[in-house]
Amino acid sequence: MKPLVFLRLHRKVKRWNRANELSKRQVFVLSTVLFTGFLMLTQLVSVELRYPMIGLLAVGTYFGCAYNLRDDLARVEWVTLLTLPTMYTAAVAVFYFLLPTRWLTRLPIAVLYAIGMYALLLTENIYNVAAARTIALLRAAHSMGFLLTLITYFLLVQTVLAYRLPAVVNVIGIALITFPLALQNLWSVQLHPAIEKRVMDLTVIVTLVAGEMAWIFSLWPVKTTLFALFLTTCVYGLLGMGQQYLSEKLYKRTVIEFFSVVCIVFILLVLTANWHSTY
Repeated sequence: MKPLVFLRLHRKVKRWNRANELSKRQVFVLSTVLFTGFLMLTQLVSVELRYPMIGLLAVGTYFGCAYNLRDDLARVEWVTLLTLPTMYTAAVAVFYFLLPTRWLTRLPIAVLYAIGMYALLLTENIYNVAAARTIALLRAAHSMGFLLTLITYFLLVQTVLAYRLPAVVNVIGIALITFPLALQNLWSVQLHPAIEKRVMDLTVIVTLVAGEMAWIFSLWPVKTTLFALFLTTCVYGLLGMGQQYLSEKLYKRTVIEFFSVVCIVFILLVLTANWHSTY
């Protein structure tokens, strides 16, 4: 009699678990709410604890996203799929720290962060699935991933430049930001189980060019926001052409289009430089 009662109870518990199991989208929403709440919490602690809290938030984002995507994660995906969510969170958190101490400005940023994080979780999930089989939403995921990569890059570069550090430190900091973001973005074009030599070579090229631009323009009397915008535009052009090259769709017209955008921002940078100051 007892085994029969336990068997029925076990079946009821199993049915209850299935009925109350959260869908993947619900898990993403819950994770986004938790990450956003922790982001806002970083502003309520003392200044001395903010950077450790930001580091803890970034680490928590990595493991939280790893848990959410755990079903299909394999090999290099532990790095490539989790780099952007982690760096996106760190970028917004550090930039959040630089904002005026008013909730009127911080609340909209928190809302935008939540929207971006949810979109990013969906994007990384599409990459995760598309690595194993063809999926129709991959093109949309590439566009969203590229956009969020550029936003993350701009916020991190703007933060580095805001501290007015020596040129050498700027170069090192920007290179450390550029390499992982470029690697994950270029890898996402073909989603191979390992990082190909072509992807690594292009990543190194993008990193070197960004570092050289950081060195040159750190010596120019330019505003940090325009400086960050120019570096982001350079990375936009290089990654855009790199993606087209990996897709075997790099044509002369495409190169001209990307190069034109970089030239326009460069002219704007030169025209707004304060050549009469010592910067």
